Amino acid sequence: MNIRIQSVHFDAADHLEAFVNQKVGKLDQYFEGIIGAEVVLRLDKSETLENKVAEIRLDLPGSNLFAKKQSKTFEEAVDLACEALRKQVVKRKDKVKAK
Repeated sequence: MNIRIQSVHFDAADHLEAFVNQKVGKLDQYFEGIIGAEVVLRLDKSETLENKVAEIRLDLPGSNLFAKKQSKTFEEAVDLACEALRKQVVKRKDKVKAK
């Protein structure tokens, strides 16, 4: 799976990119047909503590899946977005099997 990471308004540290690659890469075990993933890490302009946003789009054959989560840390936001995508991937896989 090809994972592309884009950070907006900041430079992502190497350990953050490694964390994103690890978490998004694990989605492969739920559905082998994932073509690629695009991850956008963004600092929200709000003054609240939860101003880190992670948006992940998965490219699947025939469609895309998307999740966007906001949290105190990028790691937590990526974790929440990956969990949401895991549920979507499992649901899609079950739907494909049912056909």
